[in-house]
Amino acid sequence: MIKLYGINNCNTVKKARDWLAQHGIAVEFHDFKKCGLDTKTATNWLQQRDQSDLINRKGLTWRGLTDEQKLGVKDEASALDLMTDKTSVIKRPILEQDGKLLYVGFDMAAYAELLL
Repeated sequence: MIKLYGINNCNTVKKARDWLAQHGIAVEFHDFKKCGLDTKTATNWLQQRDQSDLINRKGLTWRGLTDEQKLGVKDEASALDLMTDKTSVIKRPILEQDGKLLYVGFDMAAYAELLL
């Protein structure tokens, strides 16, 4: 089963969900706001991708952190703490299948290449 992680009211997540539905691709949606993110899943992602690929340093959540908090994110352990504490800081959507990260973000061409 393919899982899509994100936030329900995020425009990029909405685009990804619409694209998947238009192409008849069934996904299980995991809403960070309602369900959070468990340490096991976040650790798995950090084993597959660098924390700089998973943390959105342009978003409102990141900008709302103190300078000390931002500087504190320097390795996998500190990224893990931030990602599980403030899930809104994670780039979205995240497309995953059987624990394997397929794609971070949304790009129609990349989704088509992966899924069609």
